[in-house]
Amino acid sequence: MAESETKLPVVGLFVTCLVDLFRPTVGFAAVRLLERAGCRVVVPRAQTCCGQPAYNSGDRDSARAIARQVVDAFRDVDYVVAPSGSCAGMLHTHYPALLAAEPAMAAAARRLADRTYELVAFLRDRRGLTDLDAAFEGRVTYHDSCSGLRELGVKAQPRDLLRSVRGLELVEHAGAETCCGFGGAFCVKYPDISNRMVEDKALEVERSGADTLLAGDLGCLLNMAGKLQRRGAPVRVRHVAEVLAGMADTPAIGEERD
Repeated sequence: MAESETKLPVVGLFVTCLVDLFRPTVGFAAVRLLERAGCRVVVPRAQTCCGQPAYNSGDRDSARAIARQVVDAFRDVDYVVAPSGSCAGMLHTHYPALLAAEPAMAAAARRLADRTYELVAFLRDRRGLTDLDAAFEGRVTYHDSCSGLRELGVKAQPRDLLRSVRGLELVEHAGAETCCGFGGAFCVKYPDISNRMVEDKALEVERSGADTLLAGDLGCLLNMAGKLQRRGAPVRVRHVAEVLAGMADTPAIGEERD
């Protein structure tokens, strides 16, 4: 019997630190989209960070401790979904290797990795959605975040769903696959290089003529929103989930403090 005929699949939402602290509406949008896709959503209270900052800084012991906690927190769900390619990539790509020396935990990490997805990829690839019955008036361009693109293959999925949104015009900007310069700790370690990278990205976004910039990673979005605002560019910045979930009536990223 098909999955939908027996029970709703249980999705554990990995909220991510940045969504929790800076943009909770992305988490609410993710829940709305997952429920619309026929899933039951749970948010394990024991979840914390995915461990990426420690991992990227070379602190493998702290990263392993965090990974164990995440694996335990999400043991009992059918899928783990994150509205972030970088966090989903950490769970999917790096946890198995990080915990490889611990046989029982390594096996659990592999099981977690096999059922971990980035949000929009899960909606299209796993749940087969092609139209979310959303509407958004505007000219939109999409930034491909590094981890989602290179570790998880997230490229066509957001564009496929965005093309179904009524009133939305999707245009590409040059260098859509180019890093924005955030890179977690990269922007702290190499601020001058990071600033030049996001400056170049902002210029290409402006040249596209789009009035809205979307992406699937809040770190990238916060970085690009800050640069676009400092440049005085007439471009609003949102997480793709907010548009697909019909929650684009909230202030754009960076406008909350105005």
